[in-house]
Amino acid sequence: MTDPAAQSTPRAFNAMTEDTARARVLSCLDVARWAEVVVSGRPYDAWSGLEAAMRTAAATLTDDELAAALARHPRIGERAAAARHEVVHSEREQAGVDRTDPELARQLREGNEAYEERFGRVFLIRAAGRDGPEVLAELRRRLGHTDEQERAETVEQFVQIALLRAREILA
Repeated sequence: MTDPAAQSTPRAFNAMTEDTARARVLSCLDVARWAEVVVSGRPYDAWSGLEAAMRTAAATLTDDELAAALARHPRIGERAAAARHEVVHSEREQAGVDRTDPELARQLREGNEAYEERFGRVFLIRAAGRDGPEVLAELRRRLGHTDEQERAETVEQFVQIALLRAREILA
């Protein structure tokens, strides 16, 4: 069965002013060059075209762009800080992670620390639709990656997050 939204056009996004469209896209993934590529590709005939443009633009994220975008995301299991993070998105996306479970919180904290020590950046995952144990299992799995594998997976997670946010805020 085909997703009806995938067949619809992102008319509202196509009709936005350039500044509005850019601001909305930046809230999906806070990388100026990426946003410029996505916005300049308008109009999009279908969501699939917009999503393809987002994926293609994300494939060329530089290390500096990746680091800057990661700075906008809280550690998994931690509350977002209004001054640094996309609070509304982060809180909703991490809703499945039970912060009241002390054992889960401890394991996530330790996993985050191990990840940051191993890869030198915050662990990023599309948390929407996942519960705490699933997120923890993914964190542990990804600790076994090479640097190259993990960088690619981090970019893919950014794309998944951006696509979820785009469906919500660009429609």
